[in-house]
Amino acid sequence: MTSSQTNSSQQRAALQRQIWAIANDVRGSVDGWDFKQYVLGTLFYRFISENFAAYIEAGDESIHYAELPDSVITPEIKEDAIKTKGYFIYPSQLFENVAKNANNNESLNTDLATIFSAIEASGFGYPSEQDIKGLFADFDTTSNRLGNTVKDKNLRLAAVLKGVAGLNFHGESGGKFEDNHIDLFGDAYEFLISNYAANAGKSGGEFFTPQHVSKLIAMLAVHGKDSINKIFDPACGSGSLLMQARKHIDVHKIEEGYFGQELNHTTYNLARMNMFLHNINYDKFNIQLGNTLTEPHFGDDKPFDAIVSNPPYSVKWIGSDDPTLINDDRFAPAGVLAPKSKADFAFVLHALSYLSGKGRAAIVCFPGIFYRGGAEQKIRKYLVDNNNVETVISLAPNLFYGTTIAVNILVLAKNKPNTDIQFIDASNLFKKETNNNILTDDHIQKIMAVFASKENIDHFARSVPVEEVAENDYNLSVSSYVEAEDTREVVDITQLNAELKTTVAKITQLRSEIDAIVAQIEGEGTEA
Repeated sequence: MTSSQTNSSQQRAALQRQIWAIANDVRGSVDGWDFKQYVLGTLFYRFISENFAAYIEAGDESIHYAELPDSVITPEIKEDAIKTKGYFIYPSQLFENVAKNANNNESLNTDLATIFSAIEASGFGYPSEQDIKGLFADFDTTSNRLGNTVKDKNLRLAAVLKGVAGLNFHGESGGKFEDNHIDLFGDAYEFLISNYAANAGKSGGEFFTPQHVSKLIAMLAVHGKDSINKIFDPACGSGSLLMQARKHIDVHKIEEGYFGQELNHTTYNLARMNMFLHNINYDKFNIQLGNTLTEPHFGDDKPFDAIVSNPPYSVKWIGSDDPTLINDDRFAPAGVLAPKSKADFAFVLHALSYLSGKGRAAIVCFPGIFYRGGAEQKIRKYLVDNNNVETVISLAPNLFYGTTIAVNILVLAKNKPNTDIQFIDASNLFKKETNNNILTDDHIQKIMAVFASKENIDHFARSVPVEEVAENDYNLSVSSYVEAEDTREVVDITQLNAELKTTVAKITQLRSEIDAIVAQIEGEGTEA
């Protein structure tokens, strides 16, 4: 293990211990899911406070923004900051100053609500308005979940602020939040959601994409690209897939930034927070709220060079009940709509329509869509005949929180050099952990190596001529093309027969000896 990996592990373990310490101080009447919202909201509040203060100080060690009086802020300073950062925070509103006096503040809950409202309102009338609006909507400081009295609410809020203030984002030698060894916000989010996955339905049925799976999806989407114009996740959840892509391509080579759409309001807020927490400025991301299938955004924009997605599995959608959809540019080319009870291929066609001529999409899919008949078969035929299917990868079961399904990854492309379709059986690549399986870095590298080479490897990967797929009724199941390894013990029949003959001979001899002994005994009995 490298020193960097050791530091990451140590930092991650410390972070988790500290989060549980906050939980012990705070939980009380706050259930797991709601507790997550308060911790993440406070993490976000601390980050943007530190980030904004660092912007104002601009590396001048003689300036300590938190110590300045609010009165020194001129309208010009405020306006310039909002145009650059997208929001404004007065010194008195900084996390550092509020946390310092939290235990003695009898109006802490209302003060926090006022501060959060002011931060959001600072962007009104500016280009950042939609990126800032409602960010703290799920951080309800007046909720009875925090306690029945104002005093109880304040005690719990103060405990959260104190706990988050104690989280070490800077390492032993100090430094900036964004320079830490691990994706601290992402790790905190993953840690919390994995521990409260049983309550995930409260978030609107979100299946959080674990970071190791996100890494694979992102690497597939950006493989071989020195730069991309922009990246899109049409069902972006908390934005983890977009952030993983950011790690695998030079930040400066994602020219126009990060785009996404999310149906659930809570996760929509988390996605926008996630952008800021990765120091992505408001003008480099655009996350929209709404149903990506029926209220799509970005359709009039320039197509995307990279698309990543883990859309909800087999959800219902309006489908043929809306007669206009069959004429929609996203679905019309296939000539048929995804079934009303299974929207999976609607998400696939939606993503494909947003893909640029040199783009690639990596999409998590439910296995059933690759072999079922009817409309889904017709859509597969369209995808295959138009040479858009690059690779289908089957993954191990139990990789995701809340489901044990062994999902597939469908890789779409519009610039394939040939018509072959690659199938990869990665179902045996996993490491068992307490509750879930995981993909290790070695597993991911093995998948990426064969994805890049398109090499045929027995029982693992095969590139199949399109004619064979067509003859197989456009079945795209990996198991139809990659033969599973027979792990049964090979039996040498000749050797087995020889061993049987020897055994039979020994049995025959033994029986003869026993018969002789019995005869002798019987003979002695007769003489007597």
